[in-house]
Amino acid sequence: GNNAGDVAGDAEKRGELGPGHISCVISSSPTAYALTRAADAGVKTRVLPKKGVDRETYTARMVEALREEEADLVILAGFMVILGPALPAAYKNAVLNVHPALIPSFCGPGYYGLHVHEAVLAAGVKVTGATVHFVNEEPDGGPIVLQKAVEILEGDTPEVLQRRVMEQAEWLLLPQAVSLFCQGKLSVED
Repeated sequence: GNNAGDVAGDAEKRGELGPGHISCVISSSPTAYALTRAADAGVKTRVLPKKGVDRETYTARMVEALREEEADLVILAGFMVILGPALPAAYKNAVLNVHPALIPSFCGPGYYGLHVHEAVLAAGVKVTGATVHFVNEEPDGGPIVLQKAVEILEGDTPEVLQRRVMEQAEWLLLPQAVSLFCQGKLSVED
């Protein structure tokens, strides 16, 4: 992942999640560092392996695990598995994703990880950023919660730009969006 789970944990320690509390970290990989960080912080962890499981079955298992953990909010942070529509259906306007671009630009199928930053640089735009949005059945198509712009600098590589977008936007926006949700300050109309 992109350390966003770690960032959320650090934000909770600093009181930046408002009344929010991280109850469980779920990973598709047993070797994810976020599991170690969570365990060290006394947060429950679970591993749901993806290998050999179709998307619908995996999504159903994820929803079941989230219900067992009594989750009120689901945060997809550095989670590179595409989940099916059963997740946003079960948690309507309660699944947050952070995307490393300013939606509606550079988003949707195929735009993930470094691919986003490669496309941004290839397009020659001068500004990029990050978006926190609610997840619906359309990839990167849910209602936008927060966005923050990040400047593109001469000589940027996809890796350098990815790091700047994380540090200057993703890691700031995600705890802020979680805090707003937990304080009941987010609503979706129409």
